Amino acid sequence: MRRSGILMPVFSLPGPFGIGGLGREAYEWIDFLVRAGQRCWQMLPIGHTGFGDSPYQSFSAFAANPYFIDLALLGAAGLLTEEELAAERARDTPGTVDYGRLYRERYALLRRATGRMDPGDAAFADFLRENEDWLSEYALFMALKDEQGGVSFREWPVPLRSREPEALESAKERLKDEIFFWSALQYLFRVQWNDLRRYAAAQGISLIGDVPIYVAPDSVEAWAYPQLFLPSDRVVAGCPPDAFSADGQLWGNPLYDWEYGKRTGYVWWCERLHHTFSLFDEVRIDHFRGFAGYYAVPAGDKDARKGRWHAGPGKDFIAVIAEEFPEQRIIAEDLGYLTDDVRELLSYSGFPGMKVLQFAFQAESEHLPHYHRKNGVVYTGTHDNDTLRGWAESRLQEVAFAEKYLGSTGDIVQRVIEAALASVCDTAIIPMQDWLELGSEARINTPAKAEGNWRWRLQPGELDAAPHENMKRLAQIYGRLIK
Repeated sequence: MRRSGILMPVFSLPGPFGIGGLGREAYEWIDFLVRAGQRCWQMLPIGHTGFGDSPYQSFSAFAANPYFIDLALLGAAGLLTEEELAAERARDTPGTVDYGRLYRERYALLRRATGRMDPGDAAFADFLRENEDWLSEYALFMALKDEQGGVSFREWPVPLRSREPEALESAKERLKDEIFFWSALQYLFRVQWNDLRRYAAAQGISLIGDVPIYVAPDSVEAWAYPQLFLPSDRVVAGCPPDAFSADGQLWGNPLYDWEYGKRTGYVWWCERLHHTFSLFDEVRIDHFRGFAGYYAVPAGDKDARKGRWHAGPGKDFIAVIAEEFPEQRIIAEDLGYLTDDVRELLSYSGFPGMKVLQFAFQAESEHLPHYHRKNGVVYTGTHDNDTLRGWAESRLQEVAFAEKYLGSTGDIVQRVIEAALASVCDTAIIPMQDWLELGSEARINTPAKAEGNWRWRLQPGELDAAPHENMKRLAQIYGRLIK
C-alpha cells in the first residue's frame, strides 16, 4: 500500500502552553493530515527528556514526557482552575520551546493537578497494577532525583547509588508522596494519549513512534538494571567521524552487554517494544546498524575519534524480535556508516529501511531514487537534517546535481518533495517544515551541537496557511491518497 505522511514532533505543535501537547492542537493536527490526504504521523521519541532536552536522552525507556500533558484537558477534568490555565497561557512562547521555564515552573502546576486527583480512583489503580514492572522503579528514581537536587544518580550517596535494600525501603516510605506524583503524571499522560490514539485511528491515521536504541547515561535503566550494560567507566556509545562531525559524535550512552541479553532471551527489549506498541501503530528503531555492530568509545575521551567497532547481536536478536512481534511494522533507521553486515541484517529482518533525499545528491549514493525499493521509507530529510530550504541555500553543489538529476524546472524544494512522493518506496514521509518551505531557523536538531536544539514549534495559525490542497493533489498523483 502506497502512502505518505508527515514527520512532526509532538513538541512542535503550536499549543498555548509553551510546548506542543496532547490537547486541541494535536486533534487539529490529525484533522489537517486527513485534509491533506496523508495516512501517517511520524513523531520523535515521546520519552521523559533529560539533559539537553533531547528526546533521544530520556530518564526512562518507558515513561512519557510530562510536558506533553495538556493543561486544558486537566482543567476540563477539574484538576486545574481557569485562573491557573490563564496564567500559563500568558507565559506561552509562540514558535519555540523554553525548556528552562518549563523545568522551573511546569511541575509546580502539575503538582496542584495531581493533588486534586482521587488516589482511590479505580482506573488509576488499574494503571499502577498493569505498569508495575517499569513504573515503580521510574517513580522512585524521579523522586530520588528531586530529593538529590536533580544531579545524576552517579552522584547520589553510595547507599542509594548502589541500591542498598535498606536505603531503598527507607526512600519509598520517605518519598511516598513524590512517588505518587510521578506515577500520577504517567497515568494522566496515558489517559490523554489513549483518547488521541483512538481519534487518530478513527480518522485513518497511523501513529509512527521512534525508539532510541540506547538509554541515557542518567536513566532509571542505567541505575536499576546495570546488568543490561557494559561498564560505563570502560566504554560508552558514539559514532565515528562523518559528514555531520569531523570528530565523530560522543553520545556517552551505556552500551548493551549483548551476551547478557542473549542469555536472557532479550527479554528487556521485548518488554520495551511491547510497551511501545501499546502506544503506537508502527515503530521506527533508531540506529539499526547498532544491532549489526556498535561503536564503543573509551570512557573519558573528549571525542569519538578513538572508538572501535564491535559485533552486535545480529540475526539472533532479530529472530527473537520477529518471533515476538510477527504482525507489527518496524522501520529500521539504517543511516550512517553502513557495511555489508548491516545490509545483510536489514535484508534478513525484512524491515523497511530509510532513504533520505538530502543524502542522495552528495555523490553516487544509494539514496538516489533509482536505487529505492518498494519495501522502504523515503524522506526528504530527517530531524537531524537541515530543512530543504536551508539545504538548498547552503549546499549549492548538491543542488546543482539535484537539478540535473531531477530534470525538471521550478522550485527545488517542491521538486525534491515530488521526487520523494514519486519514489517506489511504499511510504514517503515529509517533514512539515519542508511543506512550509521554512529555512534553517526551523531546523529541529544539529548533530554534535550541544544547545539550541529540539525547540522549533509551528506558529499559531501557521497550519491554517499550509498547502493542504497541494499536498492532497500530489498524494493523489503519486498514488498515496488516503481513502
